Amino acid sequence: MKSNNIPFSPPDITQAEIDAVVEVLKSGWITTGPKVAKFEKDIADYCGVDHAVAVSSNTAGQELVLKMLDLKSGDEAITTPYTYTATASSILHMGIKPKFVDVKKDSFLIDEEKLYDAITPKTKVISTVDFAGVPVDYDAIRDVLKAKGREDIALVSDSAHSFGATYKGKKVGGQFDFHVFSFHAVKNLTTAEGGAITYNSDSFHGKNDLYKKFKVSSLHGQTKDAMSKMKAGAWRYDIVTDGYKCNMTDIMAAIGIVQLKRFEGMLQKRKAVFDLYDDYLSSKEWALLPFKKDDKAETCYHLYPLRIKGFNEDMRNKLIEMMARAGIATNVHFIPLPMFTLYKNLGYSIKDYPNAYEQYANEITLPLYSKLSLDDARIVVTNLIKFAEQILSE
Repeated sequence: MKSNNIPFSPPDITQAEIDAVVEVLKSGWITTGPKVAKFEKDIADYCGVDHAVAVSSNTAGQELVLKMLDLKSGDEAITTPYTYTATASSILHMGIKPKFVDVKKDSFLIDEEKLYDAITPKTKVISTVDFAGVPVDYDAIRDVLKAKGREDIALVSDSAHSFGATYKGKKVGGQFDFHVFSFHAVKNLTTAEGGAITYNSDSFHGKNDLYKKFKVSSLHGQTKDAMSKMKAGAWRYDIVTDGYKCNMTDIMAAIGIVQLKRFEGMLQKRKAVFDLYDDYLSSKEWALLPFKKDDKAETCYHLYPLRIKGFNEDMRNKLIEMMARAGIATNVHFIPLPMFTLYKNLGYSIKDYPNAYEQYANEITLPLYSKLSLDDARIVVTNLIKFAEQILSE
C-alpha cells in the first residue's frame, strides 16, 4: 500500500476555532483577558480540580511552580532522563543540576524503587513525567515518600502528554501537588503554543493565594494585568517579584475553548487509530506494543511508541528512512537527555541509565492524531510491518 504523504502530527483545527480567533481579533482585546479566564475555568472543570492557570507553555508552567517552591542552590530536584529537555532545563534555570532516576526495565516511566534510593535530606521536589499520554503511578510515588518519611517533598507532574488521560477513574490533573500540561501544536488539545498548571489547594507549604502568585509571576511580577491597567485612571501598579513573561493570550485561549468542546470526540478518533495499530501488530512476535489501559490507568492516546524486539539504533533509523521514502513521517520519543551535548557537558552519561537507553534504541513513534483516517492508518502499519520484517530478515 502506498502513501499520499502522511504527516506525523498536524493540528486538528476546524472552522469553529478559526471563527473564535476572528471574534477575538475583532473584539479590540487580544492579550490576556476574559477568554483566558474562561479557558482556565473550563480546564479546571474538565480535570476536576479547583484551580487552573493558563500560561504560554508547559515549560513556563514548570518554571512558575519551581519559582514558587523557592528552589535554590543546595536543594535537590529529581526527575527522569527519559523526557524532553523542558523537564530538566526548567530545573537548571533554578541553578540546580537535576538528579536523574532511570526508568523501569521495559517501561518509559520512572522507577519507584530507584527513586526511593535517590531521595536525600536535600530533596525538595520530584518532577515525574507522564510519557506518551500514560500517567505514572501517582499513588506509588506517594507511597515512596511515605516510606521514606518525606511527605514534605513537593510532587510535580510534567503532564505535557497526558491531558485527557485517566488515573483511578479520574482525569489527570489533581493527583499530585501540581500538574503542568502542554497545549503545543502537536498535543491532543492545542492552543498553538500554551500550557496550564492545575492543582487543588490554593495554599502550599505555608504559601497562600497561589493562583494570584502564579498570575503575577507570569506577568513580570506586575500586580495588575494589562486589562486592569487599561481602565481609565488605573495606571498605577507595583512589581512584587522577579517574574517571567509567560501569560496566555485571549487568541490562544479562544482556540483552546473550542478544542475542549470537541476534545472527547478527538480522543475517540485517536483511540480508534491506536486500536487499529494494536490489531495489526499484536500477532507480531517482534512488536512490543505501547501501554493502553489497565484497571488503574488509561492513556489519552497521545503517542504510539512502538518498540521492536531485535532492533538496535541503526535498524530503527533505517526503518524511519524507509517509511519516509514511502511518504510516511514517523518520530522517536525520546532521545534520553544524557545523550545530548548540554547534559554530557554537565557530567551525565547514558551508561548510567541503561533502561532509558534500551527503551530509546528500538523505539519508533507512529503517526497518531484525530485527523488521521483509518485508511491512512492501515497504510502506515502495513508499510511498517513490511519494512520491519525486511530489516529483521537481513
